[in-house]
Amino acid sequence: MRITFLMPGYPWTPSGGPRVVYEYANRLVARGHHVTLVHPRHLDDAPLGEGTLYLRLRAKLLAARDVVAKPKLDWHTLDKRVKVVFVPNADVCNMPRADAIFATACFTVDAVLQCPEEMGEKFYLIQGYETWMKPKSFVDATWRMPLHKIVIARWLLEMGENLGVSDITYIPSAIDHERYKCITPVEERPRQVAMLFSGVPLKGARDGVRALEIVRDRHPDLTVVFFGAGRRQSWIPAWIKYYRNPPQTFLIREIYNQSSIFLSPSWSEGFPLPPAEAASCGCAIVAAENGGIQEYVKHAVTGLLSPTHTPSALAANICTLLENDALRIRLALAARAAIQRFNWEHSTNLLEEFIGTSQGSGCTETRTFLTSA
Repeated sequence: MRITFLMPGYPWTPSGGPRVVYEYANRLVARGHHVTLVHPRHLDDAPLGEGTLYLRLRAKLLAARDVVAKPKLDWHTLDKRVKVVFVPNADVCNMPRADAIFATACFTVDAVLQCPEEMGEKFYLIQGYETWMKPKSFVDATWRMPLHKIVIARWLLEMGENLGVSDITYIPSAIDHERYKCITPVEERPRQVAMLFSGVPLKGARDGVRALEIVRDRHPDLTVVFFGAGRRQSWIPAWIKYYRNPPQTFLIREIYNQSSIFLSPSWSEGFPLPPAEAASCGCAIVAAENGGIQEYVKHAVTGLLSPTHTPSALAANICTLLENDALRIRLALAARAAIQRFNWEHSTNLLEEFIGTSQGSGCTETRTFLTSA
């Protein structure tokens, strides 16, 4: 089968949405399918001039970079059989003939809809409720378009159903358990908290920093480690270690496996990958209660959750685990067990079957699909 994924731009830095697509691409070509990743420099509906001043400036700078710099993909290992195409735009002339073509972000939907039948059956991989990139009315409209829709988390399935969306299917996201595994015993972890840092406001980095400042006033011996794709920001306290784009082996061995707690302060997530990876590596999870984190974290069962935008509550939960090692260990082991059911082999089975059963079926009704691991 020939499968095309229309990506939301050039792949300059690590990002969760493209990572999911790249994982599927690797596994689909390993099963004998022909996969093409189309990375356009420009998309008509790309979110230029939307959102906060930070996002507007960032979008303009990235657009300028795309014009003058040579695109590359060096932060994720792709199977050599996956075809990666960099094109100026998503015009039909730049799209290959295929059996299935996927929109992978809200602003790629229109380009997929404009493709003729020979470009493939049309799908939409929904990885979040992307109102932080486009207005709610725009996002909601893309959900109602005549494409076969796949959501990666149950909260997105519920949202789609509440919007009256037809032909929507839940296929969970996943992680690679062969890579993200527990090396340092949970019981032997140092008093270290790890967090993914992002300058995108909805990731809640300032909430995370404020929470950790509160915790450190109470536990001055605490070690904190951040990692992220961007440069260290001046407002990150000096006592927080920061690693920019750490290699995967370092991330797994020296950050995930040397931390007892992973902090996730995001306000909104589709299916957050770093907390899932950290859980698989043996970290206890403290997080803001967004829809995506609840896919695998249940409060007081597999982690500790608190309302979004509430640093004091995040801090209280971190202190609870620092002061009750038995609870930390119990939650870390429970989270590690819970995350095991989210594996790429299972999700790829579901995706492959869904593409096959959707050929020529139209996009008129919601269908139930097997999703249990």
